[in-house]
Amino acid sequence: MGKTVMVLGGGIGGVVAASRLRKLLAREHRVVLVEREADHLFQPSLLWLMLGWRTPDQIRRPIARLARRGIEVVRGNVERIDPARRAVVVNGKEQTADYLVIAIGAELAPETIPGLVQAGHNLYSLAGAQALSTARAKFRRGRLVLLVSAIPFKCPAAPYEAAMLLEDDCRRRGVRADVTVDVYTPEPGPMATAGPEVSKQLRQMVEAKGIGYHPEHAVTQVDTDKRLIHFANGTTAGFDFLVYVPPHRASQVVKDAGLTGPSGWVGVDRTTLATNFPGVYAVGDITGIPLAIGKPLPKAGVLAHGQAEVVARNIAAEIRGERARAAFTGHGACFIEIGDGRAGYGSGNFYAEPAPRIALRPPGRLLHLGKVIYEKFWLASRF
Repeated sequence: MGKTVMVLGGGIGGVVAASRLRKLLAREHRVVLVEREADHLFQPSLLWLMLGWRTPDQIRRPIARLARRGIEVVRGNVERIDPARRAVVVNGKEQTADYLVIAIGAELAPETIPGLVQAGHNLYSLAGAQALSTARAKFRRGRLVLLVSAIPFKCPAAPYEAAMLLEDDCRRRGVRADVTVDVYTPEPGPMATAGPEVSKQLRQMVEAKGIGYHPEHAVTQVDTDKRLIHFANGTTAGFDFLVYVPPHRASQVVKDAGLTGPSGWVGVDRTTLATNFPGVYAVGDITGIPLAIGKPLPKAGVLAHGQAEVVARNIAAEIRGERARAAFTGHGACFIEIGDGRAGYGSGNFYAEPAPRIALRPPGRLLHLGKVIYEKFWLASRF
């Protein structure tokens, strides 16, 4: 008898899980992907969209195209999850599955910081990046602030990439002498989970461009009239142009399902991504995986990709009556755009003990080209 695997979410983790399952399983078995949005958005390219280097249509693809690969696509909101029964209510209709993969990502919640939405541009949404692209082309004088509003957040390098790319944009437009650029973050250092050496190197890259770096500044509110950011440590910072990383949280439907733990995220086995409910797995940004250093595994597309591959292989093996052997090892990598047509590259093992072992390759033009090629490969190969 055929089995049904239901994947919730059409981001990187969900698309990889569904696509790999479809390749590994005979057609008697169903692979169903549930997604609210009509399009899959390749979010790493929002950095290029904010600079006017990409249009929305260049970095998104219709989710419906997955149907051509034999994946059943269900458009709609996930209204309820019953993990014990592996049942999901979508658009008022309940569906059940033999296996459930939760890949719905983190929910962005900029409204939880008073004044933030009204004062700045959301770097992590398509609409926000589009508005940012239009506004930054007109910005010619004043203080540009890149604000990390809360931790954890996905793609740990993104705010630093954004700051360096926006600084580069000011130079390209000939206004750099009239613009100051600053980064404020509650983190102790950039990409701190990657270790002190990587954090130091990335901070040096940022500051080498004349960008002010202000760690351990947790925003409490933004005064839109006075253009003033208030921080928990009692300090304030003025701005003329504000770009922000919004707070992230698990969606209410996941909380209501009893899937979140003390961390506020879905707890899973760190090698198999299995939850406490049989046949239910979670991958990507929705998960909370503690590391040996006491910090959580970063939220990043490359890690969601690797986790999804492991889950798909193990589910397929179990359905075929084989032993599930795949294990997520904690390895990850990412490009780090610094402007000037160059990018660095960080890679290593976050599961290493006693601390993650991550190395950062110096920026170069070939690495930037590598990121461009990967963007095109991802969109062409998955859709």
